[in-house]
Amino acid sequence: MVEEAYLINIPGVPPYVTYSWVAMIILIIVGLIVRKSISLVPRGTQNFIETIVEALYNLCEENIGPEWSRRHFPLIATLGFYILLCNFLGMIPGFATPTANINTTASCAVPVFFATHYYGLRVHKAKYINHFLGPIRSILALPLMILMFFVEVIGHFARPLTLSVRLFGNMVSHELLIAVLMGLVPAFIPIVVLGLGVLVNIVQAFVFVLLSTLYLAGAVEEAH
Repeated sequence: MVEEAYLINIPGVPPYVTYSWVAMIILIIVGLIVRKSISLVPRGTQNFIETIVEALYNLCEENIGPEWSRRHFPLIATLGFYILLCNFLGMIPGFATPTANINTTASCAVPVFFATHYYGLRVHKAKYINHFLGPIRSILALPLMILMFFVEVIGHFARPLTLSVRLFGNMVSHELLIAVLMGLVPAFIPIVVLGLGVLVNIVQAFVFVLLSTLYLAGAVEEAH
């Protein structure tokens, strides 16, 4: 019964997967359009996309630095565009919100987890373990170092969980709030809620990419 409410139904494929594909197809098409019509004086779609790209790149550069921001930017920009579009798809009647499913948000958070430790090991090699031993490293502080190691390991494994659950929970609560208000109150109030929903969609995408950027920045910087 739930699947019949959506405009696009593929037998055997959950709606969040279908609309994840829709989001990817839209991003590819928009990318091809911008690439084909690119000019030195941006306008229209190119101007809009360049504004978002510049904001994401500045976010990377401010938190990671100019050297590593170029390497991490493709991942951060991909996550930013994809999550933002998935958030907004749910505001279109007949469309599902892919990020209102924990599987979608987890699929975005897990690559950040692996990328964080990949670059941490690539930059620091064996010294990367210093990130998990706390600020005091000596023989006398060995018990504290062991304790800090387990605390840091648990904290790092909790990162993809918190990233995925935060985005998932906010998008689900947003959808439920709109559904309840549209059934209980006059039309103009859901319109106000939809306006707030636009803000929620942008903020949640920003928070996800900001935390991802900070995790990557922490992996490549020297341990203190």
